[in-house]
Amino acid sequence: MFTVNEITKETALAKSIQWWNPGKTKQWQTDGVDLVMGKREGYYFYDLSGKKLMDVHLNGGTYNLGHRNPEIIEALQEGMKEFDMGNHHFPSVARAQLAEIMAKAAPDTLKYSIFSSGGSEAIDIALKCARYATKRKKIISIQNGYHGHTGLAVSLGNPRYSLPFLSDGDPNEFVQVPFNDLEAMKSALSKGDTACVIVETVPATYGFPMPEATYLSSVKSMCEQYGTLYIADEVQTGLLRTGKLWGIEHYDVKPDILVTSKGFGGGIYPIAATLVSEQAGQWMHEDGFAHMSTFGGSELGCIVAMKVMEITQREEVRQNVNFVAGYLREGLETIRRQYPDFFVDIRQLGVVMGLVFGHPEGAKHVMRSLYENGVWAIYSMLDPRVLQFKPGLLCDKSYCDELLSRVETSIAQASTIMI
Repeated sequence: MFTVNEITKETALAKSIQWWNPGKTKQWQTDGVDLVMGKREGYYFYDLSGKKLMDVHLNGGTYNLGHRNPEIIEALQEGMKEFDMGNHHFPSVARAQLAEIMAKAAPDTLKYSIFSSGGSEAIDIALKCARYATKRKKIISIQNGYHGHTGLAVSLGNPRYSLPFLSDGDPNEFVQVPFNDLEAMKSALSKGDTACVIVETVPATYGFPMPEATYLSSVKSMCEQYGTLYIADEVQTGLLRTGKLWGIEHYDVKPDILVTSKGFGGGIYPIAATLVSEQAGQWMHEDGFAHMSTFGGSELGCIVAMKVMEITQREEVRQNVNFVAGYLREGLETIRRQYPDFFVDIRQLGVVMGLVFGHPEGAKHVMRSLYENGVWAIYSMLDPRVLQFKPGLLCDKSYCDELLSRVETSIAQASTIMI
């Protein structure tokens, strides 16, 4: 049986360069992150060398409930006594039960759940549903947004991800407008030929710029005016990360389609869901075989997701998220006041946080310092001034105190680049 202890870190790195992804492996070396994950538990993980790290990246929220959450592992183990992946062609007890849970947890505009194996696939499904419902092809997204790397999803985002694969798309079919710019959105929508607008409630890879107070609700109103569907990409902002189950709830928007993934599988089993309105899901009445996914809605994945939803909707967990968000904000503000020219802003909605630095690559420097001091956080790939800082839902005060101490030390070290 394979274990992580069977090969050394050096061998793992060499094999990664030779057989896996040479560019990514070498880039992390260049960035000063000499990391191969070994043991992991809760909100900590270890490098194979034994270095212990606090995890406040959480792989984009995948580990909302911590690494190897014992309740989720227990649910999976129990499920494995009777279930396997199941067969995607047939009705399923687990899929039906999870779909009912999702309908009750979602905004009341949404009814059906279409399950998939990951966020990008779930986004592709959302776009297909919008095109079906409207009989239009054009899709509007946000400049520097991020929605994944599959066929349709990659065409929505930054050219860094689409151009290498010749997937930048027909400019008449894929339109991008600046975030928080209502005039640009109206200009694009007013042509009356758009299937959908898709927006990350808080654009993560762009560095967590916050939507202006009425921006998202105004976009939704425009969509209704021009017969366009609104897709809320909640892959990184859903599942209580903002203090509400869905980030879009903060802005009084009821979307036509909502996508969730990452933390939906508890970091244990890959699963995603595209929640659609009656209109967007009408194709399933006409031809339920029009979309299929062999691994979508695996019965074991559904069992895991049901446990994730149960934990996430506990009142004590919601209260803890609000405590962690407030406590860390207070501590980070204290640190920011010590280095006002370097640590210039905090973008926050719940435990979705972006720390903004005054140097054009300030977050890269802070990331290296944090790594040296035992904290893993990552800079925003499309804005290296901003550090993605995303603590988990179940962190306690002791963890927050330790984290703030290490952050203070790391920012003090990194701030020397401004001198």
